[in-house]
Amino acid sequence: MIRGNRWIAFLIMAVSFAIAHSAPAQDLRQVVQEAVTTELTAGKADQTHWLYYEMDKKPNNSILQWVAETPESDLHRVIEENGHRFSEAQQQERMDRFLKDRGAQSRERKKQEDDLKQTVDLLNLLPEAFLWTSAGERSAETTLHFKPDPKFRAPSREARILSGVEGDLVLNTAQHRIISLKGQLIHDVKFGGGLLGELKAGGNFDIERREVSQGEWQITETHVHFAGRMLLFKSVSEQEDDEKSAFRQIPSSLSLDRAAETLLQLGDLARNQ
Repeated sequence: MIRGNRWIAFLIMAVSFAIAHSAPAQDLRQVVQEAVTTELTAGKADQTHWLYYEMDKKPNNSILQWVAETPESDLHRVIEENGHRFSEAQQQERMDRFLKDRGAQSRERKKQEDDLKQTVDLLNLLPEAFLWTSAGERSAETTLHFKPDPKFRAPSREARILSGVEGDLVLNTAQHRIISLKGQLIHDVKFGGGLLGELKAGGNFDIERREVSQGEWQITETHVHFAGRMLLFKSVSEQEDDEKSAFRQIPSSLSLDRAAETLLQLGDLARNQ
């Protein structure tokens, strides 16, 4: 299932479709438009759910946890937070509180829905927001360069970030899948004249993807380092290093209670590394 809390995931899937079709440079914009429709349709149909281990580091909040995706909400088994390691009983207690708190579950779902809506809105702007050019091939990899289209006029404050991003996308040529997406802000981006946020030129991001099972690719690393502040996506921090591992597919009908039982059977990967 495509989760709304990582908007860049939509971007890289759309572009992978464009590269796979190897269209001439002048046709890439139309191909990306086709990709937008294709990926949105596929995203709605995809019912895949995953369980994974996550190490998420932000300036004021670092967490080691297991995460299980369920139709009701994501469930987190927090093992360590800000250097403090929780006992197994404490980990279970935190999950039990969430299982009993309908309000917390509702807020989690609402956050994902809001992020997903913003993601879809931005995704629909990709064909007109960027200029795409081939940056060459090496071994089994193909690189595509993207930069802002100077003719693009952002229709919303959320979309303004697209006007300042330039970078490279690396494709696994054999499978036509994304290996990495790296970019940086080439000029300052202000929201609401700076009142609602501002990102300084030079900020960068690096998204890494891997094939976690046959034909199934997931984002395994997200590194975002922006100078400034951004009041856009609830789950995207201006300074964040997030790594995911130990992916395993779980039933799409898994309940929160069953997800909690499954999470409690897992250990702490960090202790074995």
